[in-house]
Amino acid sequence: MLAIDPAKKLSFNRLISNGDLVIVYERHDNMKAVTVSENSVLQNRFGVFKHSEWIGKPFGSKVFSNKGGFVYLLAPTPELWTLVLSHRTQILYIADISFVIMYLEVVPGCLVLESGTGSGSLTTSLARAVAPTGHVHTFDFHEQRAGSARDDFERTGLSSIISVRVRDIQGEGFPNEFAGLADAVFLDLPQPWLAIPSAAKMLKQDGTLCSFSPCVEQVQRSCETLQNCFTDIRTFEVLLRTYEVREGKMENLNGDNNGSNGSSLPCKRRQRSDGSYAPDSTVSSVMARPCGEARGHTGFLTFARLKCL
Repeated sequence: MLAIDPAKKLSFNRLISNGDLVIVYERHDNMKAVTVSENSVLQNRFGVFKHSEWIGKPFGSKVFSNKGGFVYLLAPTPELWTLVLSHRTQILYIADISFVIMYLEVVPGCLVLESGTGSGSLTTSLARAVAPTGHVHTFDFHEQRAGSARDDFERTGLSSIISVRVRDIQGEGFPNEFAGLADAVFLDLPQPWLAIPSAAKMLKQDGTLCSFSPCVEQVQRSCETLQNCFTDIRTFEVLLRTYEVREGKMENLNGDNNGSNGSSLPCKRRQRSDGSYAPDSTVSSVMARPCGEARGHTGFLTFARLKCL
């Protein structure tokens, strides 16, 4: 995802190599992550695709199967990874993630603490935001879930800027080694108010905190606790509405097919049942309509800034 060399210089390999992770794109709602192996093949409804034919091609290439079907090979950006990763828990999606990164003021070089890790959707985007010199320390109380997330970060090439640890942040708080060092803290916990006092100790002066909660009752209790050490407390609900733009048929309002100047415009003709032809009153037009797959409520994002002494 981000090829980071030992010198911490951010670079990106534009050509696919053996062992790389690629996103195989069939259509907007059907993608999968595949690790390229020279002797392997991918089989789907479009046919058989040989991995050996992918090596050396640039990301974004259109490749063909033995049957003439095709797919696209895309680079595993955090946006695409969010759409294909294994859901071990409910994840944050692109609208919430982009909002979090902006309001937490995460920039290259930041040190970010996160709890819990979950499926690693937000963690991946945080890593790109802090690269190449920053670091994300993420914590999850579930050992197996933390191990799976660690494997995913190895697979996506982000292990050098993400550290995964097993710890119950609600019960134990963040490790004291980060006291006063964190630029931002993100909480995705059932009872975030239990972790807020510890998060306040971890933040630098004027540091920022975000808590994600699906229920407004959690938000209310978190805000009560935040008032002790934080200011500029705000809660948002991000609702995204996607539109489909495509060409379609619609009735021509000028039934006589005459233009405003009275001249006749060329049009298609349709055959009547008696064999004669009549002008077709439908015309092609580009139309936009809300997508039927639009997501509704995901959760509430509460932001706060540590009070300056």
